[in-house]
Amino acid sequence: MPAFIAFEGTYPAYFQLVLRQFLNIDKADYVLVNTFYKLEAEALDAMSKVCPLFTIGPTVPSVYLDNRVANDEEYGLDLFELDPSMSIKWLHSKPKGSVVFIAFGSMVTFDEKQMEELAMGLKQSNFYFLWVVRACEEAKLPRNFVQETREKGLLVRWSPQMKVLANEAIGCFFSHAGWNSSIEALSMGVPMVVMPQWTDQTTNAKLVQDVWKVGKRAKVDENGLVGREEVEGCVRQVMEGESGKEMKDNAIKWMNLAKEAVCENGTSDKCIDEFLSRWKV
Repeated sequence: MPAFIAFEGTYPAYFQLVLRQFLNIDKADYVLVNTFYKLEAEALDAMSKVCPLFTIGPTVPSVYLDNRVANDEEYGLDLFELDPSMSIKWLHSKPKGSVVFIAFGSMVTFDEKQMEELAMGLKQSNFYFLWVVRACEEAKLPRNFVQETREKGLLVRWSPQMKVLANEAIGCFFSHAGWNSSIEALSMGVPMVVMPQWTDQTTNAKLVQDVWKVGKRAKVDENGLVGREEVEGCVRQVMEGESGKEMKDNAIKWMNLAKEAVCENGTSDKCIDEFLSRWKV
């Protein structure tokens, strides 16, 4: 369940915001959802009995899916200034499927102990890694971590997430299980390690591991931390062996279904056409 339901009293302001969003749902002509039908068929069928839904996703730039919109390569909005060349140039030098990409979005923050466990787990796994660490989080990294892992890792303050996920060097996406990040990874056929923090992320993590079967959810220990052994173990399960192959195969399956949905006459394509036709003057 979402964090504010599973743990009563957490994020009260956000909880009220979500509730208020749905107070007038009965007045909505349509609800557009960033998903595609085959990804959540049962949930969508159930919700359609309550309100008029149109699935219009995945809402990622066209070049990554159907490629029907010329020069549609970016969202056109970044919260931080970035230079994509460093990340992409580094990835081009790595073997196919060999890199773990770690990014926790623009809002998630960790304390020093959790940052240490993440760093040590990545180091112990011995895989190449590209880690997005915002400037405000850099001081929480273990001393000498960057120097000690310079042969294996690259730390950047921000990165063009879609371009990174689309790079063939990426073998795993380690994220907070935010909806947009999860949809982007599915669209690119990238399996995941997920470490949910709040709101809908726990629900998304359940989908990633147990429903879509494209990743592993990192478990929290008795101290409320995801330990270094857990980090290493989850990464290895996704990057190696039969379990990793199965997750990759499932991720490719969902990628192909996502492309099918947005291509001409796909479920999302038809929903967009129907929505537009109803609003023609």
